[in-house]
Amino acid sequence: MPTPAPVASAAPTARELLASQREAFRAALPVAAATRRERLQRAIDLLVAHAEELCAAMREDFGGRPEVFSLMNDVLGALATLKVARDRLDTWMADEPRASVAPFDQFGATAWVRYQPKGVVGIIGTWNAPVYTLFAPLASVFAAGNRAVLKPSEVDPRTADLVAHLVTQHFAPEELAVVTGGPEVAADFAAQPWDHLVFTGSTIVGRKVMQAAAANLVPVTLELGGKSPVLIGAGADIANAAERIAVGKAQNSGQLCVAPDTVWVPAAQRDAFVAALKTEYARLYPTIAGNADVTPAVNQRHYERVESYVADAAAHGARVESAGGSGAADERRMPLRIVIEPPADSAIAQHEIFGSALVLRSYHAIDEAIAAINAGERPLALYYFGNDAAEQAKVLDQTLSGGVAINDVLMHAALEDAPFGGVGASGMGHYHGREGFVEFSHARSVYRAGSHDPRREWGMLPPYTDAFKTMLHQGVTP
Repeated sequence: MPTPAPVASAAPTARELLASQREAFRAALPVAAATRRERLQRAIDLLVAHAEELCAAMREDFGGRPEVFSLMNDVLGALATLKVARDRLDTWMADEPRASVAPFDQFGATAWVRYQPKGVVGIIGTWNAPVYTLFAPLASVFAAGNRAVLKPSEVDPRTADLVAHLVTQHFAPEELAVVTGGPEVAADFAAQPWDHLVFTGSTIVGRKVMQAAAANLVPVTLELGGKSPVLIGAGADIANAAERIAVGKAQNSGQLCVAPDTVWVPAAQRDAFVAALKTEYARLYPTIAGNADVTPAVNQRHYERVESYVADAAAHGARVESAGGSGAADERRMPLRIVIEPPADSAIAQHEIFGSALVLRSYHAIDEAIAAINAGERPLALYYFGNDAAEQAKVLDQTLSGGVAINDVLMHAALEDAPFGGVGASGMGHYHGREGFVEFSHARSVYRAGSHDPRREWGMLPPYTDAFKTMLHQGVTP
């Protein structure tokens, strides 16, 4: 009788992985600094050992993404976050002394805050930075002493499968695991009772993730994006601003959550800025078609989406200028389109572009631009160019965004010792730095009584006296 062929076992589901990790987490408490550091180091070792493979997978998923960008943004960006967590972990973990309760502090009562891990964290990454959006938040999650399950984007299937394979080589599934699959898997993932859930992606999907998490009272960290504006002040160096914006917008062909989306420029300098931006972009990309330095739109759907935004704006009467030469539809490589003064009801004015186009608007007084920005949703990033201290203060004081860069774009997101995250429609919560550690920790207040309790001798226990009541009233002061 022939031996039956072995039946391949199904990959564990998110629910199964959550259950096994939670059991292991409880059994291993407390989570020592050495354990956390060792996990962070293994994540670092994974990225170091397999950087070329990961970059190759991202190149294939995008149909030609430059490996230098994947290395710079995804691999080195994640490594920087992991290394900061590894190197500063002991300081972050220290108990924080707090003021105790008067008058018991006079008798030795003390208090402190202890940061303890929450348990098991689910992390849903996104396609535009498929390695970074998994491993950067993981740095904060591991530093806080948690375990994690990753859900890579299905838009990057080669990268997702490679990450899943590499994680099994470097981690036990009770420490770190990966679930792959399409939207139905992601929906099931978001519906699990995690101890914390991280999602990077669109605001529309972010709302659905938050709604799913609410059913289990799961706290969420959402990094969502938005129409990040650029304010160019009246005294700004137009050539410098154009160069910095061109460099920033060229990164991943605008497929970044902090990419400049809408540029506000003084009306008298609008045409000079357009000319300078076209010149600077052409310096970066003299040609688009066949240029291996140009990141393609990740897939046909996103290519057609951006093209439709530009076409719709033109149909509504907006002026459109192109920079960098002709595109290549068969390669999904696109020139930068500068869409000038599109009407408010055009698609490009209403939606995050997330591609190789930007909106240009002019103003006569910077208060007009500030008012227009504040009338919209709060963005993940805001950028200001100028050297007028009063104007800079006005922009910082009168706007609200997840983060800000002054006289540059994107760079605030590279601050590893400062929080990264959104506000309002651009997200909530943070990772990076100590704030990321705190995000994934439970801040537990601890009170320790002193050696003597004076309450009975001071008449503070029943039966209450008029003297005690008088003493309480004396404490009711402005």
